[in-house]
Amino acid sequence: MTEIHALRDAYRADKAAILAAMQSTGASTRGIHGVLKRLSALADRLLCTLWQRAGLPADLALVAVGGFGRAQLFPYSDVDVLLLLPGDAAPETGSALRTQLEGFIGSCWDAGLEIGSSVRTVAECLAESAADVTVQTSLLEARQVCGSAALFAEFQHRYRAQMDPQAFLVAKTLEMRQRHNKYENTPYALEPNCKESPGGLRDLQTILWVARAAGLGRDWKELAASGMATAFEVRQIERNEALLFLIRARLHAAAGRHEDRLVFDLQTAVAETFGYRSLSPDGKRLPMRASESLMRRYYWAAKAVSQLAQILLLNIEERLNPSTHEPRPINERFFEKAGLIEVASDDLYRHDPHAILETFLLYQTTVGLKDLSARTLRALYNARGVMDAAFRRDPVNRANFMRILQQPAGITHAMRLMNQTSVLGRYLWPFRRIVGQMQHDLFHVYTVDQHTLMVLRNVRRFFMAEHAHEYPFCSQLAGGWDKPYILYVAALFHDIGKGRGGDHSVIGADEVRRFCRQHGVPREDAQLIEFLVREHLIMSTVAQKQDLTDPEVIGNFARRVGNERYLTALYLLTVADIRGTSPKVWNAWKGKLLEDLYRATLRTLGGRAPDAAAEIEARKREAQVQLALSAQPHESHKALWDTLDVSYFMRHEAADIAWHTRHLSRHVGTPKPVVRARQSLAGDGLQVMVYAADQPDLFARICGYFDRAGFSILDARVHTANNGYALDTFQVVAPSQPGHYRELTHMVESDLVQTIEAGGPLPEPARKRLSRRVKSFPVAPRVTLRPDEKAQRWLLAISASDRAGLLYLVARILARHRLNVQLAKVSTLGERVEDTFLVQGPELQNNARQIQIETELLRELSA
Repeated sequence: MTEIHALRDAYRADKAAILAAMQSTGASTRGIHGVLKRLSALADRLLCTLWQRAGLPADLALVAVGGFGRAQLFPYSDVDVLLLLPGDAAPETGSALRTQLEGFIGSCWDAGLEIGSSVRTVAECLAESAADVTVQTSLLEARQVCGSAALFAEFQHRYRAQMDPQAFLVAKTLEMRQRHNKYENTPYALEPNCKESPGGLRDLQTILWVARAAGLGRDWKELAASGMATAFEVRQIERNEALLFLIRARLHAAAGRHEDRLVFDLQTAVAETFGYRSLSPDGKRLPMRASESLMRRYYWAAKAVSQLAQILLLNIEERLNPSTHEPRPINERFFEKAGLIEVASDDLYRHDPHAILETFLLYQTTVGLKDLSARTLRALYNARGVMDAAFRRDPVNRANFMRILQQPAGITHAMRLMNQTSVLGRYLWPFRRIVGQMQHDLFHVYTVDQHTLMVLRNVRRFFMAEHAHEYPFCSQLAGGWDKPYILYVAALFHDIGKGRGGDHSVIGADEVRRFCRQHGVPREDAQLIEFLVREHLIMSTVAQKQDLTDPEVIGNFARRVGNERYLTALYLLTVADIRGTSPKVWNAWKGKLLEDLYRATLRTLGGRAPDAAAEIEARKREAQVQLALSAQPHESHKALWDTLDVSYFMRHEAADIAWHTRHLSRHVGTPKPVVRARQSLAGDGLQVMVYAADQPDLFARICGYFDRAGFSILDARVHTANNGYALDTFQVVAPSQPGHYRELTHMVESDLVQTIEAGGPLPEPARKRLSRRVKSFPVAPRVTLRPDEKAQRWLLAISASDRAGLLYLVARILARHRLNVQLAKVSTLGERVEDTFLVQGPELQNNARQIQIETELLRELSA
């Protein structure tokens, strides 16, 4: 055993030296192939020593398979080996040979090798290979380590004779498609798997596997020699493959284990080995974090791999299965071939650069075209150098780009295909800067370019009849809109200034102004587009953070928007933008707030000056109609309404007023709390009404209940009646919404009453574990406390990393200072929250107490 320990220590020391040398090379990928080969050779030597020490028969062979077979061993990857046996059957359990084999495998583990082993005869290998394409693939790159050369040669001969290249290609193509689906079908995942995700190393390996099976080459140089790839493509593949090799190897080293996902916890550590930094030498924050710089470089490599893999696989498929489909001329430059656009000559784009954008215009306008052929993809990839400053200035290209944007159909598909083929970023140069730009603001789940195309898709769907059921009001507004291209251009540019430092809305407005001038956009349209890009955040900010029942809030917003046309365009872009950030960010409540703001602003823009008295009377009349329809006694509302002031009627819609009145008219002044819940009229979650004798900690007590019960509070409207009773209404959602709400409403109505009646000190907030994303990219908490415009109430704004119980934590502090919460708006943006409270209380008149409240909140939010 002492000998094994010595071998293990030597192996670990040699491996550590190789990894230390790799870490010292900075961003250079030059030596990474040598690192993987040296790690493989190190494992080879140890295996041979252990093989000889085990005294196994001379007619056995030790074979490296998988990545180890390619002599590409990553720091913590398994050392996959096949113990190849002669004869027709493996040794039985308990036999001397079986004991020797088990002893050899055990010694490998003892010596520090993470070994993955199988013991098979040649016949068993062939049978397993025929039944399982994964086994067939691992054996494709088998390499003899030691043992019988004759047995290994026999295995290789019989394996090659059994290989069916066409069937193997089909199997690997289907496998790749399934793998891509498993990994979100995008190279741009937040935590991509650099081996398995689209554009990862597995895509490159798949090309070499099918090429080797078809006899077209075993490496990139041989693939070029067989005509499957050009010399330029091989250089691009080798450059991006080396980067992915280096990222994966350093990822293993940073994790200290087999880890192929670029998880948030490790992105910064890996980025720093490339020399990326988040701070400048003088300690200032750089426009891009270290992790963002690394991920941008990774995404660019993965995008290139995706493009090249598609080209090469299509070429191999055509070689193995020549098409019998006759090309059909579209014009003198293009053919249609099996539904694909085919260039008439390989050098079309170099000789006629105007044909580049024409490709995508044809894709939009020619019925039956569904994609680009391998020949066209290759021609585009090789013509990227043609798309220079002169190409971007060319009037014909500018006219074609505007024609693409102004087509009645196919805009989303065309723009995605242009981005996928790198044409969009080369023509629209500012767009190139956001390709692969990560957004670590914790609520965007896409890179900036992918988010932009998602917003474009969302806007486009408003104009498509088949999507009218998704957002009927947006589709209704879009139906009356005369120039959709205005919204498409605004969508393309709204985030184009991200990653440059400064206000991205201002940068984007400058860029889109230049674009409109260069592309001949009429002055009136250009001014609207610039307004949309500059102001694309304002509508969601007002809807989610300000009191929409305050006439001054609506009036200020109306003056900023200016007219109905600008308002409608901004509303459509805002809905599309929020929906394009993350599936988790949009909800029906946010949709309702935006629609309420739109309608209220429209009334103001239409010349209807806000008239609080008239609005209240209209709501009261509508509520009375609803009460009458539910068979409520005449004037049954008076007992409750006499205790409510103007602010209650301003803050609640007629449907809510009727609901409150229906349940409370017979319980005014009751000593027992009344709690009622129903499915929210907005569509998501529950609406919960609480009526109880007011007390300083009532709001905090209710928040504590919702926290313990697992509900998230979206909105709270808190009102104190003139008889000393609180009438509060909450919009809440459960973590997983049931198919029906009856059990949920009964539970809330019963348990919340018990919580209020129990009284006693407020329980301590539960300290729950933060998510990995919050730990990796914490949000520096911000607290602002300022008087509203009338200086009668105070606005408390909080921004912090989201965590369970956050609202309760804030509510306890407010209760401790006897602050009365009148309105709470809770906006959750992924792992960040932006909460706004309208508060009152005598302590706010004292400057020292204000500072104390802010300090306590910051301390708790930072804990």
